[in-house]
Amino acid sequence: MLDRASTLNGFSLRSRDGEIGSVTDFYFDDEHWAVRYLVASTGSWLARRKVLISPYAVGAVSRSERRIAVDLTRKQIEDSPSLDSDKPVSRQFETTYHEHYGWPMYWRGPFMWGVDASIVRAPQQPTAPPEPVPEGDPHLRSIKDVTGHHVQATDGEIGHVEDFLVDDETWAIRYLIVDTQNWWPGKRTLVSPEWIERVSWAESKVFVNLDRAAVKQAPAYTHDTPVTREFEARLHQHYQRPGYWLDAHVATAPAR
Repeated sequence: MLDRASTLNGFSLRSRDGEIGSVTDFYFDDEHWAVRYLVASTGSWLARRKVLISPYAVGAVSRSERRIAVDLTRKQIEDSPSLDSDKPVSRQFETTYHEHYGWPMYWRGPFMWGVDASIVRAPQQPTAPPEPVPEGDPHLRSIKDVTGHHVQATDGEIGHVEDFLVDDETWAIRYLIVDTQNWWPGKRTLVSPEWIERVSWAESKVFVNLDRAAVKQAPAYTHDTPVTREFEARLHQHYQRPGYWLDAHVATAPAR
């Protein structure tokens, strides 16, 4: 199911043996456009320390209870590597973090989840040889920070990023929700990461390979619009782009 990232913010996180905090943000990979970590605020439990929860550990999402199950114990989380929230998440930190839980490392392979096209939650030790560890990972971005970035079509600006639609099974970002009110009042539209040409982080701008006329005539999205496969098919047909669901490899290939 597709959920707005803003809706999932504030959901409580329940481990195997109790509450651990709530979701405050998401870190995503801007190469594959997949959520790599849920950022959790642990409140007074861990002296207000922030921890990262990988989708490898995420279970059922209960919208009625605003709760996400986490298949870890409080002790496992307490003993996990400490995140310095004042610094970017480094690949060195990620390596230590994944080794702590015995999870595969998603960056060691061609697919969205490394050597797998989907999340394999059974713990396993990585089999790939060690790689050089860079000081930082330029591909991890905060959803909170990217919200508000301007969106540029091939012939002019069309609006700004208002939110993200996240698949809570694969944890792929399926769409950016673009608010066009400053250009075309009263409309929101969806843009797939597959249609993004590039992102200028210095300019806080997302460039898409769509023109304004096509965007203006695209199926409108509202927060009450159910994003069914039928709606997605109409959207992709409008832009004459293949759907990510047609081929598993399309869904997991890096965005261009």
